[in-house]
Amino acid sequence: MADDEDLSSPPTSAPDLEILGDQVTLHPSGYIEPSERKNDGKDQALMAHSGRFRKSPLEFLREVSLHVSGTGWRAYEKPIGQPVFYSGFTENMTVAVLSTPILQKRIAELADKRVAVEVKEGLLNEDDRLFASKKAHRRAAIEQSLQEVAEKLTDEMICKMESKRFIRGAYYMCAELLTRAYHQGIHVSSEEVLRLRNVAAKAEKDKHSIVFLPCHRSHVDYVSLQLICYRLGLALPTVVAGDNLNFPVVGTFLQHAGAMWIRRSFSDDVLYTTLVQSYIDTLLQGGFNFECFIEGGRSRTGKLLPPKFGILSFILDSILSGRVEDAIICPVSTQYDKVIETEGYVGELLGVPKKKENLADFLSASSVLSLQLGRVDVRFHEPWSLRQFIQEQQGRSISIPPQMDLKRGSDPDLRRRLLRTMSYKVLSDINAVSVVMPTALIGTVLLTLRGRGVGKAELIRRVEWLSERVQVKGGRVAHFAGAPTSVVIDRGLEVLGKELVGLVEGLPEPTYYAVDRFQLSFYRNMTIHLFISEALVSASMYSKIKQGGEHRRQRISFEELRTQVLFLSQLFRGEFIYPTEGLAVNLENTLRGLEADDVIELERASDGNIITVGLTSTERKAGRENYDFYCFLIWPFIEASWLGAVSLMGLTPAADQAGEIWLDAAKAQSSAQLLGKTLYHQGDLSYFEAVNKETLKNAYQRFEEEGIIQVTKSSPSPKLGGPRMRLAPAWTPRRDALDAHIAPSGRLWDFTERIARSRREGKNRRDGATVSTRVLRLADSIGRKLFSVAHAEEATPARARRAAPGTPVVAQPHL
Repeated sequence: MADDEDLSSPPTSAPDLEILGDQVTLHPSGYIEPSERKNDGKDQALMAHSGRFRKSPLEFLREVSLHVSGTGWRAYEKPIGQPVFYSGFTENMTVAVLSTPILQKRIAELADKRVAVEVKEGLLNEDDRLFASKKAHRRAAIEQSLQEVAEKLTDEMICKMESKRFIRGAYYMCAELLTRAYHQGIHVSSEEVLRLRNVAAKAEKDKHSIVFLPCHRSHVDYVSLQLICYRLGLALPTVVAGDNLNFPVVGTFLQHAGAMWIRRSFSDDVLYTTLVQSYIDTLLQGGFNFECFIEGGRSRTGKLLPPKFGILSFILDSILSGRVEDAIICPVSTQYDKVIETEGYVGELLGVPKKKENLADFLSASSVLSLQLGRVDVRFHEPWSLRQFIQEQQGRSISIPPQMDLKRGSDPDLRRRLLRTMSYKVLSDINAVSVVMPTALIGTVLLTLRGRGVGKAELIRRVEWLSERVQVKGGRVAHFAGAPTSVVIDRGLEVLGKELVGLVEGLPEPTYYAVDRFQLSFYRNMTIHLFISEALVSASMYSKIKQGGEHRRQRISFEELRTQVLFLSQLFRGEFIYPTEGLAVNLENTLRGLEADDVIELERASDGNIITVGLTSTERKAGRENYDFYCFLIWPFIEASWLGAVSLMGLTPAADQAGEIWLDAAKAQSSAQLLGKTLYHQGDLSYFEAVNKETLKNAYQRFEEEGIIQVTKSSPSPKLGGPRMRLAPAWTPRRDALDAHIAPSGRLWDFTERIARSRREGKNRRDGATVSTRVLRLADSIGRKLFSVAHAEEATPARARRAAPGTPVVAQPHL
């Protein structure tokens, strides 16, 4: 697949890799013909499913026999890397993990602490003449008990790569299932794969692990990388997986294929935490390949999530402590024409509780295997040494000691800084190699148009324009060897299906429209990282442009633009991955690029400094289509932040409220969703995507970081549920002394209005007083119900205490 050419241009970059049967061939990048057609020289997928039994029984049986017997590459006899899949692997790994010095030291420490507690509580009598021997005996018993617990936890956690026959069968089954669902197969870049094999060969020699860090959008991510490694003869990585997937039958299968199970939360379990560190140390010391998802969980929105530091912290500690010499980091991007789970994601983002994974649901999902979901593109960034990265960071900052051990007393700020820098570098690397799929191009175009729909000719023109813009921004576009854009679009529309994109028939020209905008936004968000700087500038300019009038009136001063861009950048710090050069350089580069594209014009002083910024006459004559494109990308996120801020106005305590009331944080966010749904249907919210649970959650996180809300991480009473929150006193709005309504004024209101400057104008929003009154009264009404529930929750434990004298008094939440 070419990475840097237009859809209709001939490929010039490294070709895709075709692996078919026992032959490995390089082919020019090109469109994947449907599987029913014969191979006529076009590019083929990395893996193609073998003949189905009904259509070609002899071919089907031949392929099965080859896998069972382990013929050729299927034998998986000498993969590049450390030995895996042999009898005794699990026992060897278990012994190695349990014998690690840090685990044995932790067990001894826990035993000593427990003995000290028993002595203090009088369970061991210090006056007893046999005290020393009883203490030693008790300590040994506790150590033995802890050792048994560690053995049990280890058995439940570690992967069990025991059988080559098993992995051969697992590969065949998974490849068949995956390539039936994704009928155009898995694609990789030949250049990247050859580079990865060379890195793997050197890592094997040096006994270093390759740590694969993929993005995470689907459960298919687990399978695709394992299949690629198997087919290319690389040692399969141990994959970190949440124990929510460890349900009967499937859990055992995955564990024997390479999954290691970890809890979703470690809480304060120091033994379990040390055991995880011991296992990771053992894997990295032995040079075994490793895989974990940088985002933690699956992205329900289509864009990269902020990094999770948990597993990366363990890996970093292994290096910094000197227990492991080095590890090779390999960021991985996995992109799909269509993600199987998006329909379920929509339900979760609208507030439907996530169902626990189980075998029945897994089997019922088999219907998707008959779908034609296009293809999967997996891209590997150039791997880099973690030790070298640390040394480079140490060279840039004299405050980072050369032998810093993050887990043993170093400055927490330094640890967070190093982890954060490393994590965001990985995210940036993933974005750098990500391929924009045709479905993402189509989804982006459909959601960035002002009209209800778009004709076929205009859709082709806009997809070609967007494809060109992606490449100009340094992105990669999936290509199809000179196939006309219309053919590529037809294939993309077929994959998306009529549930997402509708067709109005009986018109002079085929006209397409977004049916499920919420689900389609998943694909739009796959492109937004490329244009986030332009989107922030455009949204900041909108505060002037939406005023209308003469062109001069719609220009914005550079200082005002810079201030609003900085405000929005900080507001969305947890949403997007920004260029690393800093605000001043990013803003200058963005303005220069928009000026070169003839979207904006810059008025400069005699010294060259920018005075004002406005749209060019060319852009205005074109109907602002380029400028609007950037605004449409960011507007749903601005709406969500505005909605979150308005929902906080509703958390203003009643004028006659006595004492402090802390609200359930999860219920407050759910109430914000309810407020958003109401405002959308009443016409005061333009985008239904703004009620997205994840986006609102990120907004609330930013509000906490800004000190607008105060949050307790855990409730003081189990009866009160999870985290509690309230408005910070300095941000709490006042109520009118006459009618007790929330006043549209104060610090929080000004913050909300600051966001609203960049909101898309709506039919009701020019009448600010009417809208603010209606919206605030609705927010207040929903907020009062939250306070009523909180009062009831706090009253229930109080009655229980009165009914049971002697019960300890539950303290109020505090910061």
